[in-house]
Amino acid sequence: MERELVGIAGLVLFFILLACRAPVGLAMIFIGIAGNWVLSLVAPFLRFEPYLRSFKTLLWENVASYELSVVPMFVLMGYLASHAGLSRDLFRGMNALIGRLRGGVAMAAIGACAGFGAVCGSSLATASTMGKIALPELRRLNYAPRLATGALAAGGTLGILIPPSVALVIYAIIVEASIIKMFQAAIIPGLLAVAFFMLVIALLVHLKPELAPKSEQMPWAERREALLRLIPVIVIFGAIILGLGLGLFTPTPAAAIGVMAILIYGFALRLFGQEGLKIRALGQSLLETAVTSGMIYFILFGAEVLKSFFARANLPAALADWAAMSTLDPWMVLIVMLILLVILGCFMESLAMILVVVPFFWPVLVELNGGDFVTASRAAFGMSTDELKIWFGILAVIVVEIGLITPPVGLNVFIISALAKNTPMGETFRGVVPFLGAEVIRVGLLLTLPVLALYLPRLLGS
Repeated sequence: MERELVGIAGLVLFFILLACRAPVGLAMIFIGIAGNWVLSLVAPFLRFEPYLRSFKTLLWENVASYELSVVPMFVLMGYLASHAGLSRDLFRGMNALIGRLRGGVAMAAIGACAGFGAVCGSSLATASTMGKIALPELRRLNYAPRLATGALAAGGTLGILIPPSVALVIYAIIVEASIIKMFQAAIIPGLLAVAFFMLVIALLVHLKPELAPKSEQMPWAERREALLRLIPVIVIFGAIILGLGLGLFTPTPAAAIGVMAILIYGFALRLFGQEGLKIRALGQSLLETAVTSGMIYFILFGAEVLKSFFARANLPAALADWAAMSTLDPWMVLIVMLILLVILGCFMESLAMILVVVPFFWPVLVELNGGDFVTASRAAFGMSTDELKIWFGILAVIVVEIGLITPPVGLNVFIISALAKNTPMGETFRGVVPFLGAEVIRVGLLLTLPVLALYLPRLLGS
């Protein structure tokens, strides 16, 4: 029991460090090393010196993985798309399609967020990039500040779910699931999110027309140019998503194809005298990719150090044993887990949270479902362990999305508020409330209809 108490104390101290704004990776490494040292005093058989020796190869073993090679490629794809102007072309093209509707420019921003999220894989980056592009246009058209900022903060959350997603890659590696199946499972829930967000905007402007003036028809020449610039963007992004969804290629080649396609398109635009990808922007993209990938790999290394501490403290196993012996309803435990993820999502970056929390929650769910080799007919959740991995992963990522816009510390809201300096943060939080309602409905649908996440993996895997 002493080992478990040390583990609990380390977990509490870890969240205290995060509340004090300590860097996530450093906090993980500090708690992992310090916790293992304390464990060696409490339980002498858990020797500290052999643990330290493992550091000689631990970093290499964690980052030298083919599955993880997809991370810097997707990060580079997102930066190249931004510097080549694809994010701007996405917004302008979507605006040309639906911008003339009341609230159409806000809907166009949602569509552009979904498209950019397909190459970016990060909610925070999607919110920041699309906020810089769409917010000036929404202001110029006199959209209500709470609708403009609320829609962009909510739209930014699509970056974490729309495949390919870095968060889904990391989750799949943790629970040993198929990355391609995770991407396939995210397609329908991602499209639902886009549809629900657009429906929220349509309802809001129908009930309160003053929130969004009806836009004038875009001049034909400008509309034609915007639509023409949208076509190659849709082809590039659509080919990646479709290829992954149909299993035509694995994630790493898909990312490489995406990077090459964006490079060719970006430089081709420059050759024809239009704004495209500059050599200087290419160098900046590579530098930004190196910095971001280094941060991700450092957090992954810190998570491994922290995970070893929790494993030696016997915390995940103790939690799974408790769940197996308890009389709690498995569905109630799952709902409590999702609520905890929403709360943590208000304070933590999504990737770090998945790395910290999933190793605790997953063994518990396996035990509640009936064990590693349970059949679907005998499982508590009515599905096999492999399908549970996929379904829970989609649910977890969605509720992490919700945390990014949940008061009082939704990180996406902070990003959009930093861009909309003249809009009080309270207005932005008011603006995201209807979108939060749509997200709750989406989670409810996925809980009651797991087939929404499992349909494509079952169809394409058969």
